[in-house]
Amino acid sequence: MAFRLSDKRCEEIKEIVVNTFEKLNIRCIPISAFEMATKLGAVVVPYSSKSEETRQLMMERSEDGFTIKKDGVWYIFYNDAKGYGRVNNTLTHECGHIVLDHTEESELAEAEAKFFAKYALAPPVLIHKLELKDAYEVYEHFDISLEAAGYAFSYYRKWLTYGNKDYTNYEIRLLQLFKEAV
Repeated sequence: MAFRLSDKRCEEIKEIVVNTFEKLNIRCIPISAFEMATKLGAVVVPYSSKSEETRQLMMERSEDGFTIKKDGVWYIFYNDAKGYGRVNNTLTHECGHIVLDHTEESELAEAEAKFFAKYALAPPVLIHKLELKDAYEVYEHFDISLEAAGYAFSYYRKWLTYGNKDYTNYEIRLLQLFKEAV
């Protein structure tokens, strides 16, 4: 069973995503995790840049990617043999670990980084503003994997049904930040 974050923690992470976008001046759709990682000061390293032996060890650790902090510097290692949407999701997830300052592996850290990436890559308020009608339109606009687009659209529908009637403060800030993109 997956680790479930509290509603309060999800709200905090949404606020952190918007704060991160503001701080890094990220205001384009689709969200580029490469841009985010670079602006965070992370060193981004593709698996293919390493020897076959090292790549094998990396794959044993994660088929997608992982983050380590060494001597105060964050390093994101990622499997560049995956498709762009998957790589972008992986890098956003790893940026979540950096922004949330996760230095230890745990179910909680994974759940938080996963939620960070889900919200950062296709925020429901932007899906709404763009008037996207299905997962395929989310996939096309946000340049995420079709699987991720399905999850994002499902989350958007829940946001419509169970979310606040009015935009939250962070959603208003997000719309302002992306006003030229939507």
